[in-house]
Amino acid sequence: MPSAIPGFRAVIPAGGAGTRLWPVSRAGAPKFLHDLTGSGRTLLQGTADRLAPLVGDEGLVVVTGERHVDAVRAQVPALGADQVLAEPSPRDSMAAIGLAAAVLAERHGEVVLGSFAADQVVTGQAEFERSVREAVEAARAGYVATIGIAASRPSVAFGYVHGGAPLGVEGSPSAVHVTGFTEKPDAATAREYLSSGEYRWNAGIFVVSTTVLLDHLAQQRPALHDGLRRIAAAWDTPDRDEVVADTWPSLERIAIDHAVAEPVASTGGVAMVPGSFGWDDVGDFNSLAALLPADDDAGSKVLGESADVVRVQSAGSVVVPAGGRVVTLLGIDDVVVVDTPDAVLVTTRARAQQVRRMVDAVRDHGRGDLL
Repeated sequence: MPSAIPGFRAVIPAGGAGTRLWPVSRAGAPKFLHDLTGSGRTLLQGTADRLAPLVGDEGLVVVTGERHVDAVRAQVPALGADQVLAEPSPRDSMAAIGLAAAVLAERHGEVVLGSFAADQVVTGQAEFERSVREAVEAARAGYVATIGIAASRPSVAFGYVHGGAPLGVEGSPSAVHVTGFTEKPDAATAREYLSSGEYRWNAGIFVVSTTVLLDHLAQQRPALHDGLRRIAAAWDTPDRDEVVADTWPSLERIAIDHAVAEPVASTGGVAMVPGSFGWDDVGDFNSLAALLPADDDAGSKVLGESADVVRVQSAGSVVVPAGGRVVTLLGIDDVVVVDTPDAVLVTTRARAQQVRRMVDAVRDHGRGDLL
């Protein structure tokens, strides 16, 4: 059985409210804290489970919001006191991953870190581990490495990464240079990407040494780099709270894709390892349907107790009966019904990507308590 990778740390950014999965996912209990596949493990727990063979329990670091620290520790009790980094407020993925990189650099010097979002579903553990091991070798060679997922359909909900010539790094035989990233193209462009065979889905997985990442950040976003370094220097000292309170609110809010990956790719510094494992970011209720077993011959899916759902002449529905009531559907197809104790969502699967608009509307309606 392969052993853990020496000098490798796995960072799990656990943030965001998962607004397209409202009212199941909310700011106080976002989607990564829920079991959304019926596996008996939450998305966060599933992420920790698949990373443990690569880093061991002590090699995990979770970056999450202050209000979620207790829940994260309860769900992943193997995490030590110094393995959960609490953000006082959301500043997007670059601040979260950069904080972890800077703190790890302070504690251990140069190590290779991999960033794996807490809210993704992966199947095919052996292939996942192979891809990560190749990405680590590319990172040791000085590249920002990412893992590109084989696109199964021309999705407009995912970003794409464009692969180029072979990388030629020993220990990473399938890696290629990255020539660029595209964020959520239109349908026609997505079809072109799929037919070309040169593009893969961008899973947002980045593997890079702390030195390389922080050097790139210093060049691309010097103020953000300096702020994170200042915080990291104080993190394990009595001055942490004061320095964080003074510095964190002024940090630029930007994704790692825009801050580092895209500009560094333009100069040849990003590599991609093709991954053939199953992957989904569970972005909305329509994508959730693909992860749940069919509940009836009409292709309906249920997250929860099937006995709480009754359908008559209704096909292709996605139902979440979490409100303690029986949900009944008559004569409607391809709908989403989410019943919780204090809010009910009814929409179509075709509009699942637009649920975040309903979150905005509920807030404007004066019911921020439901979010």
